[in-house]
Amino acid sequence: MKKIIVSLFAAVVMVLPASAAKWVAADRVPVVGKALLTKNSLPANATFKVVNGSVDNSNVATTNVVYISSADLAYAGNDSEVAAVVANELGHIINGHYAKNKMKNIAKAALTSNLSADNIITTASNSEFMANKSSLSDNKEADITGADMMIQAGYNPLAMVVVITKMPGSTLETLAGKPANSERAMNVFDYLTYNYPSKVKAGYGCNEYRAFLTYANPIVADRNSNSRKLAKFNKEQEKAKKERAKNISKYKATGGLSGWDASYTILKTLSESSEK
Repeated sequence: MKKIIVSLFAAVVMVLPASAAKWVAADRVPVVGKALLTKNSLPANATFKVVNGSVDNSNVATTNVVYISSADLAYAGNDSEVAAVVANELGHIINGHYAKNKMKNIAKAALTSNLSADNIITTASNSEFMANKSSLSDNKEADITGADMMIQAGYNPLAMVVVITKMPGSTLETLAGKPANSERAMNVFDYLTYNYPSKVKAGYGCNEYRAFLTYANPIVADRNSNSRKLAKFNKEQEKAKKERAKNISKYKATGGLSGWDASYTILKTLSESSEK
C-alpha cells in the first residue's frame, strides 16, 4: 500500500507542472509573430516586444523591433486571436500607416508653426495620432492585410472578427444592437466571404462569433438577394483584393519599406543632417 501511495504522489507531482502551466497571450507573441513573418516571406529578422499603452512602429525598418500593445492582447484567448492582434499591427506597418500619419502631422506643424524642421519631426512624433489608435480606414486596411497573413500562416482568420468585436465599441452601436466595432468586423467578414468562402464556411467556435453572425447573416442575405448590391459588393472586394496585394508586394520588394516609410525616412534624415 505504501508503495502505491508513493507512486501516486510521484505521478501527481509530475503532472502538476504541466497542468499548472498557464496560457499567456504575451508569451505567444514571439512564436506567432515569427510564423506570420516566415509563412508570408516577410523580413524574418524582426523581433517582437509587448509593451503597455499605445505603440509606434514607424521605425521598424531600422530597429527591426515590432511593438505589440498589451492592451490589445487582453482580447486574445488563443493563438489565432494573438495572430489577429499581431497581424493587424503588421498590416499597419506594411501599409505605411505610422509614417503616413507622421507625414500628415509634419505638414500640419509646418503650416501652423515657425519651428525648425527638426522640431517639426519631434512634434509629429508626439502628435495626438501617435498617442491614440489609428483611424477607422487605416484599421480596416490593416485588418484585411492581417487576415491574408493569418491564412498563409495557418491561423483561423475569423479570429480577426472575434478580437475586433471583443474590443470596446461605441455607445451608438450598443443602442442600435450592433456588435462592438461592427463596421470593422463586417469589413473583415466581407473580405473573407469574397476571397476565402471556405474559411467562413468552416466557422469559428465561440459565443462572440455566433453573436456576430446574428448581425452579419441578414446583411449578407439581403445583399445576395439584390443583384445591384451584389455587383457593387463584388466590385469593391475585387478592388480591395488588388490594393492589398499591391501594398504587400511593394513592402516585400523594398525589404520592409512602404512608400510612406521611405518618404518619412528621407525627410527625417534631411532634418537631422541639416546644419541650419
